[in-house]
Amino acid sequence: MERENVLIPAADLDRQRGFEEKIKAMFAGRQAHPVACVDTFGCQQNVADGQKLMGMLEESGFTFTEDPKEADLVILNTCAVREHAEDRVFGNLGILTHTKKENSEQVICLCGCMAQESRVSERIKKSYPHVDLVFGPHALWKFPELLWQVYETHKRVFSVQDEHGTIAEGIPVVRERGVKAWVSIMYGCNNFCSYCIVPYVRGRERSRDPQAVLSEVRQLVEAGYRDITLLGQNVNSYGNDLDLGYDFADLLSDIDQIPGDYWIRFMSSHPKDATRKLFDTMAASRHVTRQLHLPFQSGNDRVLREMNRRYTRAQYLDLIRYARSVMPGLVVTSDVIIGFPGETEAEAMDTVSLVEEVGFDALFTFIYSPRPGTRAAEMPDLVPRAEKQKWFDRLLEVQNAKSAQLHAAYIGKTVRVLVDGESGDADFPLSSRTEGNRLVRLQGDPSLIGQFIDVKITGSNTWALYGEAI
Repeated sequence: MERENVLIPAADLDRQRGFEEKIKAMFAGRQAHPVACVDTFGCQQNVADGQKLMGMLEESGFTFTEDPKEADLVILNTCAVREHAEDRVFGNLGILTHTKKENSEQVICLCGCMAQESRVSERIKKSYPHVDLVFGPHALWKFPELLWQVYETHKRVFSVQDEHGTIAEGIPVVRERGVKAWVSIMYGCNNFCSYCIVPYVRGRERSRDPQAVLSEVRQLVEAGYRDITLLGQNVNSYGNDLDLGYDFADLLSDIDQIPGDYWIRFMSSHPKDATRKLFDTMAASRHVTRQLHLPFQSGNDRVLREMNRRYTRAQYLDLIRYARSVMPGLVVTSDVIIGFPGETEAEAMDTVSLVEEVGFDALFTFIYSPRPGTRAAEMPDLVPRAEKQKWFDRLLEVQNAKSAQLHAAYIGKTVRVLVDGESGDADFPLSSRTEGNRLVRLQGDPSLIGQFIDVKITGSNTWALYGEAI
């Protein structure tokens, strides 16, 4: 678990820039203009990784499309957290056999967390011969070199070695145009929750240097980004491996000193490492939003122990009470799993009762999905899916009613929002977010995008608020 020398040397990164130039020169010699399609699945960390892939491709001379039929290079940047996401990826790989037939020179790449699993990479080798390049999160920094190997050798390339993980600073990034940006502050996970594959595919926790994070956030603020999310598998562990006596709350405090009009969010946050110092820092901040996403997963202590979560129901509730005491009006969201192996109906209802007691603003809810290679996947699981669905439906019933109630209370109020894009709704064409990350659909002109404005809330439903600019 101890931090090793994880920083990729600058010379190695400079070498990757050389491979980008080789790829660019190769296409220029063919008088070709290469096009890439980068399709990202899963969490915001994957989104951030996808933006780095696009950055390296842009430096290699690529432009981008969302249609794989138009692409010379197709990248599936994958998620391994749930079975459904994995099934979608294999389905998409199957479809890509047709684009490859139409364009035999097309290069198809599978990367991300799925690619790091040995059972997946072996399946790709045997059953998906049209896939040219497979690499996991640990090899992302050397993507230009791996891609050049494919072009130079015309052979399949696999880079899925089991590693502790590294940090590569200075990789070029292509961010989505707009007002939102993602900043990875750490990588990997040491928690080994029994249901989760992430520690096995993303390696051990390693924190970026505070000055590197501060510099990136400062540049984003100066570039006009207004909603910046700090990312990590468990941001509350930030700094534990740096041996600086510097933790996540300290990082938030230093970021808050950066001048400008912007919001800072963070995820994911583990209850076992959440502290009163963190909540006090949030409360004292000008820029950190009064929003807390704190996954509890189960409301039953026995199930929490089996999940290896390392906190109790009472401890979780104490955290929420304290956070709300120092931040009145705090918006609280969470993740929850129903139907964990061995869970009884009574234990599932303990989860529902916790939801009722806390009164979450919103939940991300899942029926347990076994992940091969995790401890939970080996546990007896005798409850039929149909029974778990009944428990899940009860959870949704309780949460949806609460969300609708909380949203209805906003009608007639004036709130500050950040207009972040267009909604596609003819009646409310603009999309915006409150400080608590509530979605507000607006009437107004696209010229408002990127601005903080006051909005009067005129309507609501379970998932969104509706309003008009004042």
